[in-house]
This record gives sequence, C-alpha cells and structure tokens, in this order.
Amino acid sequence: MGAIKVHEFTTVDGVVDTPLWTVDYGFPEDLSVSIGALTASSSGILLGRTTFGMFAPAWSTRTVEEDPGAPFFNETRKYVVSSTLSDPEAVWSNSTVLGGYDADRIRALKDEVDGDLYVSGSATLVRAMLADGLVDELHLYVYPLAVGTGIRLFPDGAVRTPLSLLGAESLSNGVAHLTYGPAPAAG
Repeated sequence: MGAIKVHEFTTVDGVVDTPLWTVDYGFPEDLSVSIGALTASSSGILLGRTTFGMFAPAWSTRTVEEDPGAPFFNETRKYVVSSTLSDPEAVWSNSTVLGGYDADRIRALKDEVDGDLYVSGSATLVRAMLADGLVDELHLYVYPLAVGTGIRLFPDGAVRTPLSLLGAESLSNGVAHLTYGPAPAAG
C-alpha cells in the first residue's frame, strides 16, 4: 500500500487556480528535483476531471526532449475521478475513469497500486480526500505572491482541517515547499 501525495502550486493567499503566475518564477533545478522526488515513488496519477482536461492536451504530446517529466505523465497509469468522462484513453493513453468521487474506491485503489499515487491540482478532489483522511502528504509550493482572487484549496467556509508539518524547504526562486501530513489524533 502506497501513500497519496498531493502537489499544489499556491499563492500566499491560498489560490490554487490555474497557476499561470508560476511562469514569472521560472522552473529552477531545485524545484524540478523536489517535484521529481514526488513522482519517483509514484506508480499512479490520480486526477479530478477538470485537471485531467487541462493536463491531457498539455502532456500527451510532450516528449522527454521538451520536458524530462513527460515520460512520467504519459507512461504512468492515470485514474480520473469523474462521473461525466466516458473514454479518457481516447484523450490520453493509460487513463481510466474511477467514476464519481467515492472515498472507499480511492482507499481500495491506494491498496491496489504498487507504489504511491500522485495528485496534482484537482482542488475539488483534494478537498474531498482531505475531509475523508485520504491524503498522506500535502505538498504546497507557496509562491511569494498574493493574487486576491481565484480557486482556493481551503475556501471560506471550508471544514477545519488540522495538519502536521512534515517538512519545509526554501527553493532558489523564492518558493517555499511546505509538506503537511494528517494531524496526530487528539487524545
């Protein structure tokens, strides 16, 4: 049984919306190494429908010469949480639909996959998995920027979600990589 490791690019004000603002900060080697460590242990990619729809055209034709991450994204089995997507394989190879969100199905998938499950973006899915205690590691790459508006991982009115800090690293482009896990049970 592997772990579910979530990767989010976020602003200091918590926006995880389509992170076009990351371009201004580049993609230095230490950021690549940090994300590569997450993908290296992963045998599957778990995505929500919206993120799958954005990733498929961006990654499906990308080669290793264009991006060293391309083999991971293209060759790794992708599991899409969606009640509306019918044929993901036609859009992006090695893709399958799990159906609508079902915490028990994701728990079973976690047991079935030999290795970790990597999640990127997919804010709606991640919120549900956090609420159901399914996220083992939450990797927040916090950019030194506030944008004021956009989709937040923890929007106003969200359920209280205690976490435990597992690690913190400062990257060369000013980004803070914060790793959180589930908070220890009170008692």
